Amino acid sequence: MFKKHFLLCFAFAALLNQNLSAELRVSNLFSDHMVLQQNQPIRIWGWANPGTSVTVGLTDNQNATAFAVRADENGRWIAELAPKQADGKPYGLWVHSGEEKIEFKDVMIGEVWICSGQSNMEWRVSQAANPQQEIANARHPMIRFFDVPKHVKQNEPQEDAQESQWKICSPETIGGFSAVGYFFGRELQEELHIPIGLIGANWGGQRIEPFTPPIGFKQVPSLEDYVKDLDAGKFKGGATQIYNGMVAGLAPYSVKGAIWYQGESNAGDGLRYNYLKEALIKGWRSVFQNEDLSFYWVQLADFGRGHTGQPAGGGWGPVREGQRRALRVANTGMAVIIDIGAEKDIHPKNKQDVGKRLAQLALVQNYGLQDVTPTGPLYRSHKVEGNQIRITFDHVGKGGLMVADKGGEHYMGPVEELADAELTEFSIQDAEGNWHWADAKIDGNTVVVSSEAVANPKHVRFAYDSNPRVNLYNRQGLPASPFTTTD
Repeated sequence: MFKKHFLLCFAFAALLNQNLSAELRVSNLFSDHMVLQQNQPIRIWGWANPGTSVTVGLTDNQNATAFAVRADENGRWIAELAPKQADGKPYGLWVHSGEEKIEFKDVMIGEVWICSGQSNMEWRVSQAANPQQEIANARHPMIRFFDVPKHVKQNEPQEDAQESQWKICSPETIGGFSAVGYFFGRELQEELHIPIGLIGANWGGQRIEPFTPPIGFKQVPSLEDYVKDLDAGKFKGGATQIYNGMVAGLAPYSVKGAIWYQGESNAGDGLRYNYLKEALIKGWRSVFQNEDLSFYWVQLADFGRGHTGQPAGGGWGPVREGQRRALRVANTGMAVIIDIGAEKDIHPKNKQDVGKRLAQLALVQNYGLQDVTPTGPLYRSHKVEGNQIRITFDHVGKGGLMVADKGGEHYMGPVEELADAELTEFSIQDAEGNWHWADAKIDGNTVVVSSEAVANPKHVRFAYDSNPRVNLYNRQGLPASPFTTTD
């Protein structure tokens, strides 16, 4: 009797497991109201019984596109539908397998961007400047967002995204989403007039290494120490663990690019942040299967209870320089916000200008916006001319350089030109390696730097400190990035 009862229970359990494994499901990333990336393969994936045939389709009121695949030995399947152009139409997305069917409605084709980083990217609309007004005006049905809800670190990549839902931007939904991400997306949508999808994956107080997949470290020779640790099962700096827990399940969703605001927790890494950023970019391009994935980041804002007062600089100067030097990686950009930080608050409330400056990069470099400079002046080269050094910049823009003032940490209006003011925050290095505060003057599209104390100058630094007081801008009102000419 016992044996018979055991065999019946075993058979029932086997049947139950078979039914459970046969259940058709899709990634948690897919829901009603989602945005699919235009002009790229539309990747839809999920799980079914191994060997099961799965058909995926996309339908508007008149036409349907379908693609059939078969689940592999682990039950995973992935379908690639042909790229589509954004057209403003709501689509139905459906997945069939036998008698099982999953359907999603109000699916849009548009531009999709990942919004990631530490707390300044995680900072919500409800915490930004003018929150009540911003939330009340957030009626943008063509902006949709998916927020990864939990802070999770894992030692292995998770195969599925965390459970959440795509939401339509409205006063009822936007308050808890990334302020920088929302203001970025709003600028894009108002200019492009097509659906914008935003995917948030943020965790305050975290270093860059945990967001980076292993393949990213492996593509940067100077980070061999990270690769050795990962091969040994170690997680130096938490490397890869946030990627594993919060980002891996999002891939390989087709996206246009990513915006990134992080670096405060890596400030001690200085110039090495250059290579850590390269690893993140190349890693994400690999896992999202898009070598053209655009990557735009925010250079750290001015912050600190005081200026060091030293011409050699210090503090956050080196890590900002690491961020600037990472621009050597193709198809990237950097929003400079050295003029809109807060002396006593590492989370400045003016996230509107941050989002707008990131959007300006994308609008120019991705979407062909004309007659606009994508960013403020960026150091290009320097030339010693007797007892002075001439600095040449990229992104001077129409009208050249100017001395101007943004108006303080709580001001979000345009900059004001200071016609009679002198440039600040330039220092110059003498032949013995000592740094001195310098005089600096705009000369056409260049800046000439000198000091009465330095007869044979070698190098120049600009705003190379945690909380500099900058006033060098192009005439589109964008500040020059801090820099050093030293190797």
